[in-house]
Amino acid sequence: MRYVSTRGEAPPRDFEGVLLAGLAEDGGLFVPETWPVLTAAEWRAMRGLPYPELATRILALFTGGKPDVATLRPLLEEAYAGFGHPSVAPLVQIDTRVFALELFHGPTLAFKDMAMQALGRLFDATLARRGERVTIVGATSGDTGSAAIEACRDRASVDIVILHPEGRTSEVQRRQMTTVLSPNVANLAVAGSFDDCQDLVKAMFADAPFRTEMRLAAVNSINWARVALQIPYYVAAALALGAPEREVAFSVPTGNFGNVLAAWAARRMGLPIAQLIVASNRNDILVRFLAANDMTVRAVEPSLSPSMDIQVSSNFERLLFEMLGRDAAATAETMRRFRAEGRMPVPDAAWRSASELFRGFALDDAHTLAEIARLHAKAGYLADPHTAIGTAAALAVPPADPSIPVVVAATAHPAKFPDAVERAVGIRPPLPPRLADLYAREERFTRLAAALDPVEAFVRAHARRNAA
Repeated sequence: MRYVSTRGEAPPRDFEGVLLAGLAEDGGLFVPETWPVLTAAEWRAMRGLPYPELATRILALFTGGKPDVATLRPLLEEAYAGFGHPSVAPLVQIDTRVFALELFHGPTLAFKDMAMQALGRLFDATLARRGERVTIVGATSGDTGSAAIEACRDRASVDIVILHPEGRTSEVQRRQMTTVLSPNVANLAVAGSFDDCQDLVKAMFADAPFRTEMRLAAVNSINWARVALQIPYYVAAALALGAPEREVAFSVPTGNFGNVLAAWAARRMGLPIAQLIVASNRNDILVRFLAANDMTVRAVEPSLSPSMDIQVSSNFERLLFEMLGRDAAATAETMRRFRAEGRMPVPDAAWRSASELFRGFALDDAHTLAEIARLHAKAGYLADPHTAIGTAAALAVPPADPSIPVVVAATAHPAKFPDAVERAVGIRPPLPPRLADLYAREERFTRLAAALDPVEAFVRAHARRNAA
């Protein structure tokens, strides 16, 4: 299994090379050179497997034997052992044909744990075998940062610096990052939006001397391994609902496009997925694209669903590459123009092919609160704002065939957004016991402007101090 860059100028790599590289040197994202495709019998053989075993089988399709199944299996068993539900990602029926796929039973109460707990262990095992050390830098709109920190804290071969937009995460999201005082962990509160944080991370990777000096690595969804580790829960849900004999649809609250891209990847591998619904808030660039081929960047607006407060969705580049017939030169030119002009010129035929599979739906804050209240009143289900947008989308733009179930990616525990939930239903969801003292813990973070030089200086000082 080899991986190529969406922009065509970086050398191909194997899985471990992609794991450690994150972003390609040409600014593109790594994708499989060829996609594994499973038969109906192969899908059927995975029904009923414990989640760690299912995840092992799916991930092994992308590693090319490095690491092999014998190495992956105990690693993934350990990754999911601490989750708060025995099935890891349970399905809960909340409407006639709508199900919530609960992805928030990990240590930081968000779907990012599903991949990150395994990714941290993959880094550790790979680096220990190679006798190497890396510096992970990542941007977060709320959940990626805490999940990455939890996965990488106290690991001997990893330093990690996470950038978050100051004042634009929930308090629980911020504290889950800033109260981890492990010496290999550092947090930067950046004066700006998530897009500013993401641009800084990409700029650090594009700075070749700095990238080499710091041995930069990535854990957010620009890293292909993150996306690969998100595919298994879509497989598990589809198999539970009757696949491969029965089609399913997914409604995914979407900001950086990595989560819904994993569902697309499962479909590309042969899973019978009839429709993918992109659920968004007022930062609706993806919804506008799907409706009218309008990928125009606007200012990021803060919302009750901050993990989706994004205008530049990095992972869309992987889909764009596929939409353009895997034409790397065309992908690179399209991304260059997008950065220069703030608008993505997608050919009409490519847009139409995407809009046949993907549907978009956006919800403002007032209607998000109303959906939280409706879900609680009608189904007794307490949802966070992101999940509520996903359920509203599932009902608003369902598949034409009423026999097809729609699975909503329930991406966060309601206790991560207690203010919004309390406004909607009058109930303030408590944190689980393991996080009950979160508000009393000491915080540690550094405030910086959204400028590359001071951020690189901070990362260099952090990494050198720990390596000394």
